[in-house]
Amino acid sequence: MYKLSGVTKNYMKGRGTVAALRGVDLVVEDGEWLAVQGPTGHGKSTLLQILGGLDRPSSGIVEFDGRDLAQLRETEVTKVRAQSIGFVFQTFNLVPTLSAQENVEAALVPLRVGTAARRQRAQMALDVVGLGDRLRHVPGELSGGQQQRVAIARALVKEPKVLLADEPTGNLDEDTRDEIIGLLETMWRERGLTMVLVTHDSTIARRAQRIGIMKNGRLSFRQPRPSRSQAARPAGAQPVRAGAAPGPAAQAALAPAAAELAPAAPPSDLRAPDFPDLEDAAHPDLDDPDFEDAELTGLEEPDGPDLDDPDFEDADPSPANTVTFD
Repeated sequence: MYKLSGVTKNYMKGRGTVAALRGVDLVVEDGEWLAVQGPTGHGKSTLLQILGGLDRPSSGIVEFDGRDLAQLRETEVTKVRAQSIGFVFQTFNLVPTLSAQENVEAALVPLRVGTAARRQRAQMALDVVGLGDRLRHVPGELSGGQQQRVAIARALVKEPKVLLADEPTGNLDEDTRDEIIGLLETMWRERGLTMVLVTHDSTIARRAQRIGIMKNGRLSFRQPRPSRSQAARPAGAQPVRAGAAPGPAAQAALAPAAAELAPAAPPSDLRAPDFPDLEDAAHPDLDDPDFEDAELTGLEEPDGPDLDDPDFEDADPSPANTVTFD
């Protein structure tokens, strides 16, 4: 699926240069679940952006299904993102003026899916994540866990090959965290997904097949500790396609907690990268041919991490040591 060779990413800081990634080599097989941990500011999110085609490396090869994303034109990279890669973010990145159903439909617009089919697929995706009764609710009327379920439905409605998740449970309480990671794990097993998940939570990381450690822009690996939830995907398991009912395991894992339906205000830093100035914007028309993928397009090329953020740690030029997370 992925093969990275000698990938570097540099950002300018004043008159100097910060190396976010330093010669990363990585192979991710089809159907693998890789968790990536490491200290804040050491390159985890940068690596995920490069895997998703949201950023380009300063040097090196980023091969995805035999094609080097670093060498493709931007229109081609956008097409790969739209068809093959689903994203789940810590802050959900839902469009606050759209309903849950419309947020999910937005992922299908660049794929030229017709209105009726788009609506049906969005409804089915929300049913699968346990939100079939919340189709017309806007994000501000949903709890944090429900908003993340909408984001997962949006990522999976287009049946991607890869799911990239950046701290998907970072804004959730412990019980909701367990529900969301259980949902992701069920989708990974039943749909044959390849999943790369960035997390600070060692409990979550240990559920993955393999753990990568980012330190000073370098990537090393260690095997996760065995856990009750960890098992190989059943032999012969086939991805679930649109229109197919979820299996018994999915139905059990995806049942929403009725006690958790109290509305919660969206995070203060909720952003919808495809709809700038949303406060003054009219309700978007999903049937407009100029409407772009709310999840994948409309994002400006990242300027790199916020180097003025006090939490950002400059990469240490000394060789990296493997970090053990208990």
